[in-house]
Amino acid sequence: MIPPVQVSPLIKFTRYSALLVGMLYGKKRYDYLKPIAEEERRIEAEEKKKREELERIAKELAEASEESILK
Repeated sequence: MIPPVQVSPLIKFTRYSALLVGMLYGKKRYDYLKPIAEEERRIEAEEKKKREELERIAKELAEASEESILK
């Protein structure tokens, strides 16, 4: 088996620098996108409540019109 090759310190430094910069960029990007996503989830939850309420009302109206004594 071939012995491992010595990696240049410049290459090691560059690799770890790129890793660190990527981690910092990811944290910054996450902090930027997190409030936007929370707002979208909040709006979606409100819309879902409204949609479910309208569906419930429509269902009640449909049942009330079907079960009328005056048929």
